[in-house]
Amino acid sequence: MSQRKAPSDAGRATIRDVAERAGVSVASVSRVLSGNYPVSDELRRRVMKVVRDLDYVTNAHARSLAGGGTPTVAILINNITGAAFAHVAKGVEGAATLRGWLSLVGTTGDDPERELALVNMMRQQGVAAVVLLGGAYDYDEYQLRMARFARSLDAAGSHLVLVGRPPLEGDVPATTVDYDNESGAYAMASHLLSAGHRRILVLPGHSELTTAQSRLNGARRAFEAYGVPFDPGMVRHGPYDDEHGHEAVETSLREGVDFTAVLAGTDVVAAGAMQALRAAGLRVPEDVSIVGYDDIPLASQLTPQLTTVHVPYEEMGRVALRAVADRREGGPGRRKSTDGEHLVLGTHVVVRNSVAPPPPARRG
Repeated sequence: MSQRKAPSDAGRATIRDVAERAGVSVASVSRVLSGNYPVSDELRRRVMKVVRDLDYVTNAHARSLAGGGTPTVAILINNITGAAFAHVAKGVEGAATLRGWLSLVGTTGDDPERELALVNMMRQQGVAAVVLLGGAYDYDEYQLRMARFARSLDAAGSHLVLVGRPPLEGDVPATTVDYDNESGAYAMASHLLSAGHRRILVLPGHSELTTAQSRLNGARRAFEAYGVPFDPGMVRHGPYDDEHGHEAVETSLREGVDFTAVLAGTDVVAAGAMQALRAAGLRVPEDVSIVGYDDIPLASQLTPQLTTVHVPYEEMGRVALRAVADRREGGPGRRKSTDGEHLVLGTHVVVRNSVAPPPPARRG
């Protein structure tokens, strides 16, 4: 029986070590790590497991140079066309440019495996920081692996910054720049309840995303504060896009669900819901009120203009970059102070024209 070789180069694993341990060719490992070639899910899982087990770093030279030369910040975003977090990326890039830093942007495609792979890839490239935008996935394995990457980045002289998501649990060297997500949803639901709405269709987002969980929790708290029973049957989970908003409202109307308002998880979802209401011959806000979340430019361009929650996305991006720059440029004492730092920015309701009291015949 053949024996597996120990990682070469005084303990540092090589691509050949990964290939041998995974039982595949060096070329196959290269294809998985580059992300530029189609590979099977089974091959990717096998190779990435070995990469994690061996803590393999593809570019040891880049790793050794972390902190030297022109600093580069990697911005990882779910969808580059998503308006909300595009504003965060703008804030990061603008603040980076002022300091003479370079910015890279990668997209995760709403795929937790792709997100983790990109974080690992940026670690291998020796970037000054990885700024990860958007809600986290509420899986134990995901959280453990992200914490491991945060420690590996820190050991390589880099830093992980989480924007718009909760901090990692435990003593993890990562900075979190968040906003008061739950309180924003609480205020938005309270606005509807104070207008007299009791049957509210809630579209918080994907159930496994921490962003959606916080917004749903905020809505629940508002119902409790107003002494109104919360009906879980009025919740429709789905992606943060207009198709989900349209489909959720259209399906609810077709099924005869009685609602007088829609609490959408984002302004884009609200826009889709508004289209479905109009297609059904219902007026906003005379027949059905609707609110959003984010306060992207779309909110004030809709007819009627959308009442929503303002999130300071661009400022979050600037704060994220400043935290990294301060940590990098401020000396050893400052570096220690940002490990596990959690910065929270406020939100507020922007009242426009999409909310009115429910029609008299439907109050109660």
